[in-house]
Amino acid sequence: MTTRGGTREFWAQLPTEGRWLLSTVAIQTLGRGLTLPFTVIYLHEVRGIELGLSGLLMSLIAVFALAVTGPGGSLTDRLGARVMLLLATTAQLVGCVVLAFATTPLTVALAFLFLGFSFGISWPAFNALIAAVVDGSARQQYFGINFALVNLGIGVGGVVGGIVVDVDRPATFTAIFLADAVSMLVPIALLLGPLRHVHGRAEAPEHATGEPGSYLAILRRPEVLWLTLLTFVATFVGYGQMEAGMPAFARGVAGVSTEVIGFAFAINTAVIVGLQFLVLGRISGKRRTRVFMVMSGLWAVSWLSLGVGGVVPGSVAASAAVLTFMSLFALGETMLQPTIPAITNDLAPDHLRGRYNAISAGAFQGGTILGPVVAGVLLQHRLAGVYIALLVGGCVGMVWLARLLEQRITPAVNGLHREAELPEATGAPARGAAPAPVTEPVTEHLAAPGTEPVTEPFTEPLAGASAVHHQTPLT
Repeated sequence: MTTRGGTREFWAQLPTEGRWLLSTVAIQTLGRGLTLPFTVIYLHEVRGIELGLSGLLMSLIAVFALAVTGPGGSLTDRLGARVMLLLATTAQLVGCVVLAFATTPLTVALAFLFLGFSFGISWPAFNALIAAVVDGSARQQYFGINFALVNLGIGVGGVVGGIVVDVDRPATFTAIFLADAVSMLVPIALLLGPLRHVHGRAEAPEHATGEPGSYLAILRRPEVLWLTLLTFVATFVGYGQMEAGMPAFARGVAGVSTEVIGFAFAINTAVIVGLQFLVLGRISGKRRTRVFMVMSGLWAVSWLSLGVGGVVPGSVAASAAVLTFMSLFALGETMLQPTIPAITNDLAPDHLRGRYNAISAGAFQGGTILGPVVAGVLLQHRLAGVYIALLVGGCVGMVWLARLLEQRITPAVNGLHREAELPEATGAPARGAAPAPVTEPVTEHLAAPGTEPVTEPFTEPLAGASAVHHQTPLT
């Protein structure tokens, strides 16, 4: 099947809400791209906050997010995704406005409180909505394509931001944060307008009334525990470094310009958007844990490449090293995003999907708490070599964790085609794995083109869905 043909078939399978979701992602994330590469530079070089404190302040986003993630997941299951996404998006708008005019660590912390609330609430709600709308093999494709579109918006924003911002003109940074706030009006308008009937809420089926739904009970499932640890390490090594460690290393150790950093994020986008569909075709039907191992190897090489830039600071070779890092890192990302979210939602029962995604989000926030702090401390004390070695070692650890996870989940949850698993549905599942999410019919949440979907998790017809910021983050 060609990529074009596969894309057309995928689009034709999507219900109306899925098409709304994908159609608006890039526009909504454009504002985030304006600020993502330059937040730590803004705090340190424009507002005069020392690098170590800047990293600590940025970690507050994840601290605040972690504090609300648990309640956010439970409320998503009870109130529905639409209400929670509306609250999260409004909080992000307010946070961006406050940050645009922040001049002291206290006001920066206030802005990050709003942003942390937004990120902590939006992830469980957004991923739960995707999983309820799309099922079967299309779910893995959906997460991958959504990720590509998120990065398209972020990458274009990064290019524009790199051209606009100037550390000698603070007003340019104020402008990009205000633009980020304005971009949040798009999802707010959609949620209050054409998507006002969407809620994304599921009722527990009768046979699951006695199933434990507490976070502790969910984490007692061995496969969930290993998946959570894997998500934490991957976030620390990857996304926990992208807003603080990587830009700080590129500027302070490799000595490259803000334009090079902005271009690096553009290359990141080009690789993801250009290769995501190809990668999705290549990994279809492959074990997701094996794909993750390949990604871990790519990330290890990418961090080594960035380290080379620190050996030849301020040179063309340093700029090339930064760009090479981002290219390899992006290629790894195309393998990450279709795997971890898909495993999480294939493990989760519909009525607990918000809580399962909240656990995943909590692991992500934990990595983003530790990442900027460690990066800020090591780089401030001129321990660039230790910094790179730590990240490479983390990539090696991810391979080991992925192998342990593989032993705990069923082949179907691990990405093998469900059709191949159906004849064996009555057999014993893999250790610690519940069979219910595996044998669920592939077509349960899909509708034929031109028809309205009939989906169990929703009690009223869906009109669409809206994407909110995904820290692509694991968006």
